[in-house]
Amino acid sequence: MAAPTTLKKVLVVDDEADVCVYLSRVLEENGFRVRSAADGAAALREVEQERPDVITLDLSMPETSGVRFYRDLRERPELREIPVIFVTGITGPGGSKDTERFYNAQRQVPPPDAFIGKPIDPEELVAVVRKLSADRKPAAASA
Repeated sequence: MAAPTTLKKVLVVDDEADVCVYLSRVLEENGFRVRSAADGAAALREVEQERPDVITLDLSMPETSGVRFYRDLRERPELREIPVIFVTGITGPGGSKDTERFYNAQRQVPPPDAFIGKPIDPEELVAVVRKLSADRKPAAASA
């Protein structure tokens, strides 16, 4: 009998296919199960189908933006505890720290669990995902 999978699941949300492939490969090579979505609407369907342990989220996307998806996620009690990492190239003069300060100051929704600026440092990405997923029970594998 095969042992159930204990790999942590990450949902990568980005409208740029090459970014999804890159992040997926980095995470898979470091022991994570990865799914991806190209916009917020597809991401919400993925989350409803199978809860990820962590979500990496691009903010600027067509259709349903990352910001809209994040608000929807945080408004739903059954989904609001999933850690979210904003992965964004939208930064101020101080880089991703300016973006982080801006979103942390917003009152409409709670701040995300982490920020990673583009270009993405793969070691930083893996370290942040490991940290955020460490205390979470692995997501159930879909049949």
